[in-house]
Amino acid sequence: MSLFLGGLLLGLVILLALVVWSIRRHRDPDLHIECDSSIDQLIPTLAGLTLGTAVGGNSAEVLENGAFFDVLIGRIQAARDSVHFETFLWKEGALGRRVADALIDRARARVRVRVLLDAEGSKTAGASVVQQMRDAGCRVVFFHERRIRNIGVFNDRDHRKLVVIDGREAFVGGHCIVDEWLGNAEDGKHYADISLHLHGPIVHTVQSAFSENWAGETGELFVGDDVFPALAPTGDIVMHAVFAKPENSAPAVKILHHTAICLARRRIWIQNPYFIPEPDAIDAFGQAVARGVDVRVLMPSTSGSDNPMVQHAGHRNFEKLLRCGVRLFEYPHTLLHQKVMTVDGVWSAIGSSNFDDRSFETNDELTLSIRDGALARRFDAIFDKYVARTTEIELARWRRRGLSHKLTDHFFYTLNELL
Repeated sequence: MSLFLGGLLLGLVILLALVVWSIRRHRDPDLHIECDSSIDQLIPTLAGLTLGTAVGGNSAEVLENGAFFDVLIGRIQAARDSVHFETFLWKEGALGRRVADALIDRARARVRVRVLLDAEGSKTAGASVVQQMRDAGCRVVFFHERRIRNIGVFNDRDHRKLVVIDGREAFVGGHCIVDEWLGNAEDGKHYADISLHLHGPIVHTVQSAFSENWAGETGELFVGDDVFPALAPTGDIVMHAVFAKPENSAPAVKILHHTAICLARRRIWIQNPYFIPEPDAIDAFGQAVARGVDVRVLMPSTSGSDNPMVQHAGHRNFEKLLRCGVRLFEYPHTLLHQKVMTVDGVWSAIGSSNFDDRSFETNDELTLSIRDGALARRFDAIFDKYVARTTEIELARWRRRGLSHKLTDHFFYTLNELL
């Protein structure tokens, strides 16, 4: 009887796991596109496919590495009405202290400070720092805490990195609140990253992305000119923000990246720390190369990565990518954390999304789709700066890598959606 009850209990657990999985999973169709138009002519289409609206009149400043935080903290200290801060990774340290002090200062000045931290990524933010922010008047909320009510979304993480100040300016990119993001990528202890400082109508959309998860966790709907003011044009850049993750469709960030690959006519250059493309993306890369597109991917090596397991998982498909004609470059010196893709020198994507299943299917992400040649050239120049110190992976040599390396690659690939 006890054996029967044990088997019944195990069956119920398995059934419950399948039910939770079926409820939370997203549809994963094989995406395909037939189009002869260039990507810069299709920004309204890209926005529409990703459930957004393209807006013009924006300006964007590129901020690299630790210099980002000098600008960010300076702008937080200048806030007069509201500061909205959302990030995945915050660890206790010198940088966390600087950011917390700036937020505390604004809260004491009666600025409304809302801070949304992922419960898993920011579990080591430091209880005392969090309490000090709360005591000063900051409202600090953790996304998807490990409670029974969140059992169906334990694996869904808030991977976004954004800040909105007074509803008039925003920061979007890959920077995390961890000491390794300080400095200038000068050694293996300091990472490389890119974020944008934004002004113009796009700030409203970034604010909307923050509101989505804030309302989901707190129920609060913030309103008024201090959070959604009228925004005049500040430049001539056209962009749209991509973050929707509908339950019954492919997530918008996946659609954006796949569509851009299919529309490329001359060049696709990708900078991404965790590059594990799905089979349909690999096929799309191969088709791009076949029509004459120069496809290059810049990523850290296992020695440069903060998570070598992810890089090993990516290695599993290197041979197929190389056979398709994709050029792969590994940077061994430190973590390159920027998540950037440029197409044909006219279009860019930048934000929080990695090029893997977890970002495309599970995480909450925020990526900007941008039509602007000057920004694309700036991102390509950063690519060139780092690629000069990389090792290009060559097919013949890659095929000769050892059996242990191959087995490690295949093992971690089976876990890629959990890494």
